[in-house]
Amino acid sequence: MRTGSEPTTARSALRMRFWLSVWGVIWAVFGTVAFAVAGRMGWSLACGVLLLAVLTDLGVVLWRIRRRARGTDRDDRYGRPPGR
Repeated sequence: MRTGSEPTTARSALRMRFWLSVWGVIWAVFGTVAFAVAGRMGWSLACGVLLLAVLTDLGVVLWRIRRRARGTDRDDRYGRPPGR
């Protein structure tokens, strides 16, 4: 049972999240390397942790894109009866 005003076919913008994650990977790698070369190991470590978070998000986004392409991304886990 829906209680909000969201559309029944609402989807997240996975392609946009994919490209934002790629952009984040580029900058996190750049920051990690640049701070390591400059001798700022604390900042380099922080960028490395950020890189891990961005790579995790990228993996989730790719998994969801592939799942949607296979047609296994259903909403039956949210209480909708199957086949509807």
